[in-house]
Amino acid sequence: MSQKQPEALTVGLDVGGTKVEGVLLDAAGQMLGTIRLPTTPGSDGVLDSVIAAVHGLTNAAHVRIPDLGGVGIGIPGIVDPVRGSVSHAVNVGIDGVPLALVERGSAALGGVPVTVENDLNVAALGASHAMGLDGADLAFLALGTGVAAGIVLGGQVLRGVSGAAGEIGHVPIDRQGPACACGQVGCIEVFASGSALASRWPARHGGHAPAELFAAAAAGDPVAQAIKNDLADAVACAVRILGLTVDVRHVVLGGGVAGLGASLLDAVRVSLEDQARMSPFLASLNLAKRVSLAPVGVPVAAIGAALVGRGKVPAWKL
Repeated sequence: MSQKQPEALTVGLDVGGTKVEGVLLDAAGQMLGTIRLPTTPGSDGVLDSVIAAVHGLTNAAHVRIPDLGGVGIGIPGIVDPVRGSVSHAVNVGIDGVPLALVERGSAALGGVPVTVENDLNVAALGASHAMGLDGADLAFLALGTGVAAGIVLGGQVLRGVSGAAGEIGHVPIDRQGPACACGQVGCIEVFASGSALASRWPARHGGHAPAELFAAAAAGDPVAQAIKNDLADAVACAVRILGLTVDVRHVVLGGGVAGLGASLLDAVRVSLEDQARMSPFLASLNLAKRVSLAPVGVPVAAIGAALVGRGKVPAWKL
């Protein structure tokens, strides 16, 4: 195995339920290549998908795998960064027995160092990297199948005691609201997740359900308008909670629902401004100005994973 240098190339992989998205970064953090492959579910399938993505990136860039400085992997589920394992990642078919992703991945890559981290944490790191010095205090609020946030404070990932920091989707905001899969009722997730929106407003023309919902709301459909308002208010509540608890400079909206773009951002800002009118204290926080959208076409989670792969991203310990 060749001697690893601090300036060596690094690979970052974002493992999701349907795809693995990867990047190859140089010493300056610039992308030299990208890849997207389907995810094969299950422990062995995920490992095979990871190895295939690394080989695809290095082959395309004419780089030898032993010359990599490290491989970082972002993956959903309960991640133990110390043991290098992942469990209860049901979206990728890992449940019950933890997958020793670091040990098995490094062995399959000839000893290249492998690091694993929660997918939202790497997304937050990638978004922070994209913003430069201004992104040192940031939350990446993912509006996907569920709702959760990755949090970076002072350039460090906030994991929490049990790794549950940022599980903001399971904060109840309506005691009379629908039941949530977590066992509570009226959680943010039952109003703002992609799965909740698809249930309340199924795609009727084979397209993107949230986009069809917003189009119907703009056309004056009262049911669509009510669901849209619930969504905007729930996301605004999430932003408000993040602002009041960890006081980040930026809350970046990502995930499938955030694909709505400016129309979602505008609706969330309107809701935040409405909430601020009732409280001079909230108004002083300027939360509406702190919200933005994840950069379009930039694989922030994979980039964050590559940064983790360098072994230079410390974590807050509570």
